[in-house]
Amino acid sequence: MAPSPSRSRSVMTLVCAIIHLVGAVQFTFAVFYDWTRVKIPREVQEMGSGFGGKLVYLTFWDAILQAVYFTVCLINDAAGDHSPNPPNPPLIRRIKDYMFAAFAFPIAMFVGVTFWSIMAIDRELVLPKKLDAYFPFWLNHIMHTNIVIFILLEMFLSCRKYPTKKKGLAGLTIFMATYLSWTFVIYYNTNLWVYPVMNVMDWPSRIFFLLAMLAFCLILYLVGDFINNKRWGELLRPEKDKAEIPNPDETLPMTEVDIKDGSV
Repeated sequence: MAPSPSRSRSVMTLVCAIIHLVGAVQFTFAVFYDWTRVKIPREVQEMGSGFGGKLVYLTFWDAILQAVYFTVCLINDAAGDHSPNPPNPPLIRRIKDYMFAAFAFPIAMFVGVTFWSIMAIDRELVLPKKLDAYFPFWLNHIMHTNIVIFILLEMFLSCRKYPTKKKGLAGLTIFMATYLSWTFVIYYNTNLWVYPVMNVMDWPSRIFFLLAMLAFCLILYLVGDFINNKRWGELLRPEKDKAEIPNPDETLPMTEVDIKDGSV
C-alpha cells in the first residue's frame, strides 16, 4: 500500500530539517574554525592575515551567509510554515524564501563554480599549495564543495516561492556591489588585490573582471529561478488558476446553435 500524502510530507519535512541542522552546524563551525584557528603567517600570505582578516574573501562572506540561512531554515522548521504555497506565510518563511533566492543560491553556486574552475586551471590563483599546511582540506571542502551540495539539496527538497525578479535581482546586486566595493577598500589599504589575477591586469581589465563577476551572479539568480519553477512551479500556482483549467472530459452545455445545426 502506497504511503499517504500526509505521511510523505512528514517524512520530507523531517529530511529537510536534518539537512538544515547539519548545514547550520557545519557552516557555523567552519566560520568559527577559520576565524579562530587558521592562522597564516603574513610572510607566507599577507592577504587574509592583515587588513580585513578573513573578511577579505567572498568565500568567507558566503560561509557566514550559509550559516545564517540554514539557521533561518531551522527556525522556520520549528515555528514557521512548510506548505508549498501558504496564503499568509509567516515572516520567518518570507525571510527564508527571499534569502535563498537573492543570496544563498546564487552566491553559493558562484563561489563553488568559480573556485573549482580556476583550481582546475591553476590552483596558485585561488589556493596556493603553500597554504596546505595552514588551511585543512576538510575546511576547503566545506567552504567550496559542501556549499554547492547543500544548496542544491535545499533547492530540490524544500519548496519556496521566489520573489519578483526586480526584488530578487536588486537584493543580489546590492550584496555583490557591497563586496566588490570592499575589494577597492582592501586595495587602498594594502596595495594588493584580493584575487592575485587582478594584480597583473590593467584598470580596464580589472573593471571588466569585476563587472563579469556581477553579471555571472545575476545569471545564476535567473538559473535558480528557472530550476525552482521547473521543480515546484505546479505546487506554487494559486488554486484559483488550477481551477480555471478546463477539464476535457466535462460535457459542455448545449447552445441554440448546436440544436439548430443538428449537433445533437
